[in-house]
Amino acid sequence: MTAEIDGNDFEIVYGVHAVQARLQTTGGRITKLLLAAATSSGRIAKILRQAERQHVTIESVSGQQLDQLTDGVHQGVALLCKHQTVAGEDTLEELLRDGGQQKLLLVLDGVTDPHNLGACLRSSAALGVDAVIVPKDRSVGLTPAAIKAASGAADLVPFIQVTNLARCLTWLKQWGVWVIGLAVEGSQSITDIDLTGSVALVMGSENKGLRRLTRQKCDALAHIPMSGTASADSPDGSLDSLNVSVAAGICLYEVIRQRSLSGVTGTD
Repeated sequence: MTAEIDGNDFEIVYGVHAVQARLQTTGGRITKLLLAAATSSGRIAKILRQAERQHVTIESVSGQQLDQLTDGVHQGVALLCKHQTVAGEDTLEELLRDGGQQKLLLVLDGVTDPHNLGACLRSSAALGVDAVIVPKDRSVGLTPAAIKAASGAADLVPFIQVTNLARCLTWLKQWGVWVIGLAVEGSQSITDIDLTGSVALVMGSENKGLRRLTRQKCDALAHIPMSGTASADSPDGSLDSLNVSVAAGICLYEVIRQRSLSGVTGTD
């Protein structure tokens, strides 16, 4: 969401972790730090020191004002920032042209829950993902709720929106990226696929899984091996038994595991 303050629209970043991360990684885009008058803690004191070092304007507001500006638990602190320009295909091409290491990309096909996106960004930052790719339509963007759920990771991993996801996957394959879609009915276990080269892991939406055209563009469909009945009964092919962010974390870790065992340098 954006807030109308002094006639201008701003991106609202709220919550202690998200605010700390944004202060550490964002330069001139920060306009103002909003602090609820009754808020006081060691973490808030640290945020105040960061803001003062960067000469960020600090304004005391009521908790009710922050409630109106945010759509989640703000913990008494928020930042007003100039809008971040979301990256597009040009940024992705620059990334692929930069050789020297195997690429690891996470593609989210229609994930609409900002908390799932935030969790995927956290895993991506922790496991060295080079970029997270989403379609512009029918997919959540970097909303304040997603940024807060990411706990600072939204500023650490390039977030790329593409106009046509199927076309993007075709293009990735032309660059030598192995495109692996995750679905319960995938013919291979993710642990049996060689993930030591440049890889794009494609995860479907929370309810419908991978779209038909997205499936067709994948080089292979894989599943996560699970015990008991957890992997059964998914008529639409989605990862019903696992939250999409949990599934993404498992699969990303498998990439890192394989690369570590093989001595491949593919992540930072």
